[in-house]
Amino acid sequence: MKSRLTALTIALLASLLAAVPTAGAAGPPKSFFGIDPQTALTQADLARMHRGGIGSLRIPVAWSQIQPSASGPYDWSQLDALVNLAEQNGVAIFPFLYSTPNWVAAKPTTLPVRTAAQRSAWQAFLHAIVDRYGPGGSVGAIPIRNWQLWNEENFFPFAEPVSAASYAQLIKAGAPAIRAEDPGAKVILGGLFAKPKGKASRAQAGASFLDRLYRTPGIKAGFDGVALHPYAPDTKQLRQYSEEIRSIMRRHGDAKTAFYITEMGWGSQAHSSVSFEKGLKGQATELRSAYSYLTKNRGRLNLRGVYWFSWKDTKGTCNFCDSVGLFRGGSAFRPKPAWYSFVKFTGGLP
Repeated sequence: MKSRLTALTIALLASLLAAVPTAGAAGPPKSFFGIDPQTALTQADLARMHRGGIGSLRIPVAWSQIQPSASGPYDWSQLDALVNLAEQNGVAIFPFLYSTPNWVAAKPTTLPVRTAAQRSAWQAFLHAIVDRYGPGGSVGAIPIRNWQLWNEENFFPFAEPVSAASYAQLIKAGAPAIRAEDPGAKVILGGLFAKPKGKASRAQAGASFLDRLYRTPGIKAGFDGVALHPYAPDTKQLRQYSEEIRSIMRRHGDAKTAFYITEMGWGSQAHSSVSFEKGLKGQATELRSAYSYLTKNRGRLNLRGVYWFSWKDTKGTCNFCDSVGLFRGGSAFRPKPAWYSFVKFTGGLP
């Protein structure tokens, strides 16, 4: 009798366990959850990210800093250190490459495509960076396979004048250089700011810019992913911006191409005139709402990754950067309510 009860108990437990989904089994992979930092990172930061279930770190890589002079050597020191630190903590690196050196063009926001010499310098840089950090490279045991070319190319702080035709040249010159070093690499478009403000030469809506880019003959062969920065007052608007981009992709027969949100966030400051500022509770509310929509619709959107901007607060870089972090500024970890909401999606430890 005892053995029969034991067998029944085991069978009952097994059936109950089978009915409960394994944590994360049907959810997004760890790499889906990324962070855009705006401060220097430490071992403690990367360890905290790993424990919190963050799988990817999107980092700016300024060509102008790595190659400040045409005759001098590349300075990989800071990037080497960060790549190694991320790898030690199980966090993948997702770089975006931008910022033209002054020996190539007068402004860092000038895309290096106006002359053959500029395009050649851009390609040489891409060959060098993929050779170093891609498969068989000298730094990092886990190669970088995704490369995002530029950032917010439809907005003047990063590209001026704003031109889909010029950006198409950047992709057409850059993609072959990357794939020559790593045929399996993925080239991702720079994150498009959904609704920047300004005249057409300085700011163009992300969807309109993408539509013009697609009209460039042969451009679809140059990239493997489209990225959006859907900064919006609320999730309803974020959803509208995301669906609009996917509609443009479908219209141009590119529905199977990957989609990324490489920056997204709201600030925690209360009583602000800035529409992205929501207060502490409001920041957490918008985060939950946005991730609920994005995780539930990731298959339909072909969404491969979402990057929250940002990790910690910092002052002086944008009108809500001082409150957009999941943690308050400083070396200590002082989490906001949004952090606890975030880890419920990642499955990590708060």
